[in-house]
Parts: sequence; structure tokens; C-alpha cells
Amino acid sequence: MRDLHELTALEQAQAVRDRVISPVELTRHYLDRIERIDPRVGAYVTVTAERALEQAGRLEQDLPDGPLAGVPIPVKDLNLVKDVPIMFGSATYREFVAPVDDTVVERLREAGTVMLGKTATPEFGLPCYTETDVSPPTRSPWDTERSAGGSSGGAAAAVAAGLAPAAQGSDGAGSIRIPASVCGLFGIKPTRGRISFAPIIPDLAGLSTNGPIARTVADAAALLDVMAHNVPGDLYHAPPAEGTFLAHARREPGRLRIARFADPVVPGAELDPAVLAAYEEAGATLAALGHEVVDIERPYGPDLVPQFVTMWYAFACMHPVADDQTGLLRPITAWLRERGFATPAPAFLQAQAALQLATRGALAVTDAYDAVLTPTVTQPPRPLGWFEDVADPEETFERMTRFAAFPAIYNVSGQPAVNLPLHWTADGLPIGVMLGGRIGGEGTLISLSAQVEAASGGFWGPRRPPVW
Repeated sequence: MRDLHELTALEQAQAVRDRVISPVELTRHYLDRIERIDPRVGAYVTVTAERALEQAGRLEQDLPDGPLAGVPIPVKDLNLVKDVPIMFGSATYREFVAPVDDTVVERLREAGTVMLGKTATPEFGLPCYTETDVSPPTRSPWDTERSAGGSSGGAAAAVAAGLAPAAQGSDGAGSIRIPASVCGLFGIKPTRGRISFAPIIPDLAGLSTNGPIARTVADAAALLDVMAHNVPGDLYHAPPAEGTFLAHARREPGRLRIARFADPVVPGAELDPAVLAAYEEAGATLAALGHEVVDIERPYGPDLVPQFVTMWYAFACMHPVADDQTGLLRPITAWLRERGFATPAPAFLQAQAALQLATRGALAVTDAYDAVLTPTVTQPPRPLGWFEDVADPEETFERMTRFAAFPAIYNVSGQPAVNLPLHWTADGLPIGVMLGGRIGGEGTLISLSAQVEAASGGFWGPRRPPVW
């Protein structure tokens, strides 16, 4: 058998069912790798080794049905796991222990997955890079001098470094797709309302959602099947899926109409030649597979960026911080919250109304296509510290918005979107492209992505990160 971490999550689950390996053996394998390798990567902020081994031991006696039973899946440190510390990436929450489980964590446990620990996230999940005051910076396993992205940076780094076979993440403005691009992974931002944030975290404008990060399309689809659920009180419900998402990963998509554009919505954002090459390569691949690929004008205008920024300011204020703790906030967080607290309620509502109006117009265009191709980010992976090597937090924020100029449109619209890790620079750095779909159209995106993955001989092929 190959090294355990070389197996996909689904292969690991099959090996557990066949009693070729045990959940405890698999868990110990990953805990050992985390101890040896994570100091170079910074994927985990908390490792729950004792708890993980207890879970794995119980699964050896009572393994539930399900595609991922017995497989370790870490949880992002923005999600509550009862009796486990949660810091939300912030020194202001150093002593806080989660009082309950998020319902998505309950679903992961009921499916028989093992929680290895909590993966690192930037402060309150706000930046698109994972550098905090509560844990070491999270580095790309492909080049540890570069950022792993954010806000699901720890989740992506864990999977890319072979410290977990797949991971739970969340995405409020690209927070799954950005680190998936930076770390060479397949990540899914599901349709708004596909996965509940109960019992505590509110839905509000519906910008954020949980979602999976994995090395393969099938692994991510299986994890999405596990995570998808609703509970009473959810503000949003996605259209029901047709069958399982894993079944879609094993189904041909048929000939599709795919739109594409590469004009960033954010003023001043420019595409690096390597990003443009990735976009063109993806378009050529889709056309070679027999799909109709059509260039379109970008469906959103730059006038909407200030409206989204207004909402981002306000959402930066959602986490309560005691007055005597505000000095512990990082400069970018403090800057965002200052503007958020100064935003009048009517301005927030007007911003949300403007974004909804724009979404109605954009969907009238994009719903004519089965998928929409764009870049995921505008530049190759950034050096560690690059976003903050300026004195002014406003410039840090400008760098963030120009770097992540594409993903947030799907958080605004609620459409599903995925990152495809198709391109690699001459230096061996991954650059992803993004496919957006119709509301409720995760199945189509998964089938199409699996087709592309198979045609490319697997996203990674023989490549492995240096830390692997």
C-alpha cells in the first residue's frame, strides 16, 4: 500500500471499511505528520490528539455507514467545537472555549470523521492571508516563504502538506477558493443555504458558507454530502440536490455552454501574466473537451465594490471584543472595525439593496450558461508578510481587494463556485481558475470539474509539495 497520506480520503475510508487499516492507525499517522511537519507550515492552531484518538477508538467498535467514516477531517478555527478552545484567529479570544458544537461539526462527527484539531484562520476570518498573533503564520506547502492564503489558509495548508486528507473550511469573500488556488487544491463554495451555520452564527446577508477543501473532486464532493444540511431558523435554503454530490463526481457532464471573462471588477486590479496563462489554458482545456466556450462582458461593474466594502466593514464588527481587549486587535482588523462602527444602518441596507439589484441583472446574463470561467486570484502566491509590509492598513486592504478581485461576486450572488488547480508556474507554484455555476448547480460544477481532473491525469500528477 502507498503511504497513508498518499491515499485519497475516499480510498482511506474504503481501506477502513475493508479493515486494511484502522481509524486509530490512520489518526496516529496524521498526528505524527502534524508533529513533524506542521512547525514548517503552521496549518493547525490547536491539535486535539487525545480527543482524536478517543474518537478513532470508538469508530473501531462502531463504524457508521458513509463515504468518509474513519477519515480524519480537521475543523476551521471559526467553527465551534464543544469544549475545544476557539480563538477566531484573535488574541482577544485566547481564553475562550466553545460552549456548543456548530451543527456542521455535528454532521462531521455523525458521519464518522475524526477531528484532528482546529486549523488556523486570520483574525475573525477577515483577511485573505493567515498571519495572526495567536499562532505562527500559515505557509504554502509548495513554498514555505509564501502565504497559504485565507481565510481557510490553515485548512488548505493542512491538506496540501498531507496533514489531513481533506478539510472543512468556510468562504465569505473567497476564503475557500483563494487558499485552494494558492495551495493547489479543489475547493467548493456551495450555494447559499446549502450548509447551515446553526446554532449560533447568523446567516444575515448570506455572504459566508461552509464548504470542503480536498486534493480531488470526489473527496470534496463526498465531504459536501456530509456537510450539507439545514435546521429550523435558517434564513436561506438551497434548492434540493439531485442525488448525492459524490454521484455527480462520477457522472459525465455532457456538452455544456461555458461563459468566460477575465476583466476584474476591482479598479486597479491587474492580472499577472501567469494568471492570464492559467485562464487561457483552462479555456482551451474546456473547449478541447467539447464544451462551447463563449467570451462575455463582465456582468458586474466596479461601482459595486464600495457597496461590498461597506458590508465588509460592518461584518468586521460581528465578534464582540471587550473595551480593554481592543488593543490586542491587529491593525487591519482595528481599521476595518473602526469603519464598520461608523457605518449607519441605512448605509448598510442601501449597500445590500444595491448588491441585490446588481445580482438580479447579472444572473439574467450568466443563467444562460452552465458555468462561468474566470481567474480565481489576480497574482501568483504572495510572499509571506507581503500584504502587511506597508504601514497603512488601508493599503493592506487595497492589496487584499486587488489580489482577490474575483471570488466575492459569488458570495454576493449566492451562486456556487469552485477552484480548479490546473496551472503551475515555472517555479512550481499553483495558480487556480474559478468556475461559477447556477444557483443550486453544484452538481454540474462537480461533474465538469471531475471531467477536467480526469483529462489532466489528476490535478497534481506526479507533483508533491517539498514538505510532503
